[in-house]
Amino acid sequence: MLLATENAPPGKKAWFGMFPQLGAPIGFILSTASFIVLTSTMSETQFEAWGWRIPFLASAILVFVGLWVRLKITETPEFQKAVDRNERVKAPAVTLFAHHKMALFLGTFSGVTTFSLFYLMTVFALGWATTGMGYERADILPIQLIGVLFFAAFIPVTALLADRYGQVKVLIASSVGIGLFGALFAPLFGAGLTGLLIFFALGFGLMGCTYGPIGAAMARPFPTTVRYTGASMAFNLAGIVGASLAPYLATWLAQNYGLAAVGGYLALSAVVTILALWGMGRVSPETEL
Repeated sequence: MLLATENAPPGKKAWFGMFPQLGAPIGFILSTASFIVLTSTMSETQFEAWGWRIPFLASAILVFVGLWVRLKITETPEFQKAVDRNERVKAPAVTLFAHHKMALFLGTFSGVTTFSLFYLMTVFALGWATTGMGYERADILPIQLIGVLFFAAFIPVTALLADRYGQVKVLIASSVGIGLFGALFAPLFGAGLTGLLIFFALGFGLMGCTYGPIGAAMARPFPTTVRYTGASMAFNLAGIVGASLAPYLATWLAQNYGLAAVGGYLALSAVVTILALWGMGRVSPETEL
């Protein structure tokens, strides 16, 4: 993502940055389609014994594609300028924690809702629908796959909007939408397969709205010398904070307090993200934090 945004022409950073982000829905479409084919062509026993290994073995092809890409990568113009000006730091992580702690903090929590929503829409939703509500996996996977198409469709839409109106503004608007979606979590989830279709389309559509600009936005508060380290660390910390506990906490909430509590949890994470985005919109890349 950073390679894309730092090679982007002026006014196109979010648009260039969204192409790597498309890897998430494309990968999800490929993986879900693979499991739909496998579960429809073999028994449960065969699938659990050896069938689940097939997608993992097939993914080995992507390792060679990734290696080829990495071997062809050159430095971005922005980073090369920093090198030419002798601004490159020896230990970016040390500099990051010494001078850019607030940017790292805000960047991390600006992405919490993105990851919470993703894992609620994937791991939790599939698990709860098949175990907590008694649906067959074969009924839910195609519906979930339709939802991911909305995920993919809204990534370029919001990238264009982010370049026009600003990344932070679009992300705040998306987070408000996610918070409102939290209020619809229980009613849609309990409204049969039609309700689930609307649930997945709406939830994944909002996921696309936040996932498109988030990569470029996370890089925004950091100067060139620590941008790669800062953006990478913020993105991964957001994943840890937002995603690691989300499926388990959501399952516990649903079992003890119902699906409305899961929606409340999502809405609360949206409020945290909105506050972080509001703060991040006031952080200058040139400011030592």
